Amino acid sequence: MTRSKADVATFGLEAETFDAGERPLWRSIGRGFLCRCPNCGEGKLFAGYLRSVDRCEVCNEEILHHRADDLPPYLTTFVVGHVVVALFMAAEQIGDLSLVAHLGIWIPVTLVMTLGLLRPFKGATIGLQWAKRMHGFGDALEGADH
Repeated sequence: MTRSKADVATFGLEAETFDAGERPLWRSIGRGFLCRCPNCGEGKLFAGYLRSVDRCEVCNEEILHHRADDLPPYLTTFVVGHVVVALFMAAEQIGDLSLVAHLGIWIPVTLVMTLGLLRPFKGATIGLQWAKRMHGFGDALEGADH
């Protein structure tokens, strides 16, 4: 996945790693949404469709301990549900489509949107966790007490 200049300008995604103290929230979420390492923005975040890499191939940041769990599917369901229901209701107001036509339109739209958003939402969740030092993304000294 190559990034355009618009992506860099929108999310501030220029290649830059951060020291132990600085982890910008929105930049990390944006990098994750684009399926890139939240630290450097260059390495791939996923080894498969939803399987994340153990560590970034560019900056060596560990990713394996994230706990995205239910947030990405919840966000996907929330967004897709609102968009599809709104479009369905608008279509009902504009025209008179048969049940088969509605099924032929809204099932594929729902599937494509769901599959298209689930991975970026998981990446954004990993970026959020990384920026907030959640679930093992903190400093090595923070875990020394455990």
